Amino acid sequence: MEILENLEPLLKTFWFIAIPASVIFIIQTVMTFIGADASDGLEADFDGDLTGGDSPFQLFSLRNLINFLLGFSWTGISFYTTISSRPLLIILSLFVGIIFVFLFFIIIRQVQKLAEDNSFKIKNTLNKTAEVYLTIPGNKKGRGKIMISVNGAFHELDAMTENDLIQSGSVVKVVKIENNNILIVETI
Repeated sequence: MEILENLEPLLKTFWFIAIPASVIFIIQTVMTFIGADASDGLEADFDGDLTGGDSPFQLFSLRNLINFLLGFSWTGISFYTTISSRPLLIILSLFVGIIFVFLFFIIIRQVQKLAEDNSFKIKNTLNKTAEVYLTIPGNKKGRGKIMISVNGAFHELDAMTENDLIQSGSVVKVVKIENNNILIVETI
């Protein structure tokens, strides 16, 4: 690294932080896109959660350290010739490093909002209306079928009624669930 040997000590320090932090950041980014970043790979003996809940964001993690070092070092390199006061440059670099960690936190929170569980759960059919697909015999003497929309998807499910026979095409309301797979319905 002959290029860095002729630099002033502070600028050389910024470069020695920026190069490895950038390489590790690129590796982390590639691993994120291929799905290999399930964890930072480091276990800590302390809990650095900011929220105290089941959040994947930890204040003290390798990813946040790299984000901080990226902001710190590249700010120092970028403004080295512009800002003549070295203490001011270091304070600005520290501030930008903290901003990088904060921005990462905001991005993670926004991505978490995108997570949605659309898996079908039969309990979500309670009190919903449906259309009878196959006639439902009365007084729980047999099963029919209904078409019901849950979370924007249609499902064909077994149904029974405690009342009189319900013809195909009738609109019904789900009132109970029996045996975790049979819906008890009644006409509306």
